[in-house]
Amino acid sequence: MLEAIKLSKKYGEREALTDLNLSVAAGEVFCLLGANGAGKTTTINLFMSFISPSAGQVKVNELDVNTQAIETKKHLAYIPENLNLYGNLTGLENLQFFAGLGGEKPDKTSAKQLLGSVGLQADAVYRRVSQYSKGMRQKVGIAIAKAKQANNLLLDEPTSGLDPQASNDFAQLLTDMRQNDVAILMATHDLFRAKESGTHIGIMKAGKLIHSLNSDEITLTELEHLYLETMKSQSHAEASH
Repeated sequence: MLEAIKLSKKYGEREALTDLNLSVAAGEVFCLLGANGAGKTTTINLFMSFISPSAGQVKVNELDVNTQAIETKKHLAYIPENLNLYGNLTGLENLQFFAGLGGEKPDKTSAKQLLGSVGLQADAVYRRVSQYSKGMRQKVGIAIAKAKQANNLLLDEPTSGLDPQASNDFAQLLTDMRQNDVAILMATHDLFRAKESGTHIGIMKAGKLIHSLNSDEITLTELEHLYLETMKSQSHAEASH
């Protein structure tokens, strides 16, 4: 379970996030949509305790992130837009290293099976990650999350820059994790993936969650219209100032 309760973040006089309330239960994928600066990455960073809230609470499995940051990280896996892996190590070595940091270092056989389970080609397992595409790196990230047995996954623009096939592969991995009762919060610009992969969709602007809806209650065309109208209202508000 991931939960934000009246969560706010200010930088001086600028409000990056204002009174955010959301919850993501096991088996749910909550997709946050919004323009750059809407507050999506700020939300992810607060869940990861990279920054501290100005007000409100953020919880992981009922634990307060602000007061129990180390404990909450045991239940979290995080995949940013550009996943930092060691280029001079193989996919298998990266998996063993990063999973080991979380206390769950798999042996070579288990690591190879994990990488295979996320669709990494067998001939890539022992190749240096410097030779990987972004899609292959993201698969290693999912494998690390699975090795860590984290039941909450935070994603920040994970499909940015992926070709359609790699994006589709990544979406399938999210479906698999959701079916294994992982709670997933994903910040994205991709309306199609939000509709296809998300169980819930939120549209943010200027640090506020403007719309929150179930993905099966709206068509892709309706979502696109709602998103564009929300962004247009933001532009009009900015112009009036």
